Amino acid sequence: MSQPADFAAFRALSARLGQDPLRVQGPGGNTSIKEGSTMWIKASGTELAEAETKDIFVAVNRDAARAEAHGAGDGTCKATVLDPAQTLRPSIETTFHAALDWPVIAHTHSIATLTHGVAPEGRASAAEKLKGLPHAFASYAKPGLPLTTEILGKINSETKVIVLENHGLIICGESVSAVHDLTEEVESRLAMPPLRDMVEPLNDPVPEGFHWAAEGWIAQSVRACALAQSGSYYPDHVVFLRPALPTEDSDANPPVILKPGQGILLRDDATPSQRAMLRCLSDLLIRLPDDWHPEAIGPDAEAELLNWDAEKYRQALAARQ
Repeated sequence: MSQPADFAAFRALSARLGQDPLRVQGPGGNTSIKEGSTMWIKASGTELAEAETKDIFVAVNRDAARAEAHGAGDGTCKATVLDPAQTLRPSIETTFHAALDWPVIAHTHSIATLTHGVAPEGRASAAEKLKGLPHAFASYAKPGLPLTTEILGKINSETKVIVLENHGLIICGESVSAVHDLTEEVESRLAMPPLRDMVEPLNDPVPEGFHWAAEGWIAQSVRACALAQSGSYYPDHVVFLRPALPTEDSDANPPVILKPGQGILLRDDATPSQRAMLRCLSDLLIRLPDDWHPEAIGPDAEAELLNWDAEKYRQALAARQ
């Protein structure tokens, strides 16, 4: 099937976003482009960073996917894939891409947006910084249909910037270049500099199969250490690192173990996605002002993600990277 004239530019934008760990981490985030009744959407478990080197996009019937966004079908949009030989699944977030009436959409897990979006004080600050832009805030909801429903209840026909609390950012536009320019504008307005320095990893002995992670400063900061143990602040942390950060090893073989006052033990065979999510946590916490109070998504939301087949599928694909 034919692709949009600016599909190469769309792939290039997707790759640039995916290659910046302050925008996207591992297999997180997704982009889409529409032409007529066809929408190309990133496949679940693939990485935007590889948008120019691998076939990571799935063509779906946009009308059928939009119908799933409004209650038809099961919300996975697997039945909307146009090529019957396609083995990849469309992103678990296909429904909101289909439901939003913009030709190009980029959804990232922007660190700047996450830092604002996890705390009430940050959300208030973001609302001020985004004044003049057609923006909206959507409360945390499970990715997929619940998130789509939440988004559709908060936007209007002019909304192009959507801050997903405890999740990330959506930028919409008429063209690839418009989405690029608006993304850069939002990132510039929400930019948060690191508030402390990293520390060198310890040289202390480690258990077999582990090494000290570069993000060990978290364990040496009383506040950051407490926050890291207190819960999960966005979905992909749960998916790839499990809830919060444990302080002891267990039969579950956690990829990361927090040692308060010392550092962070990282399992030698941790996947690239797990390593990316540890960096994501560090990048967020190192920018979090002392007078902002982040709110975890909570144990019920964590349980939903842990027991979700769609996320188990994404984990399995990501582990092959």
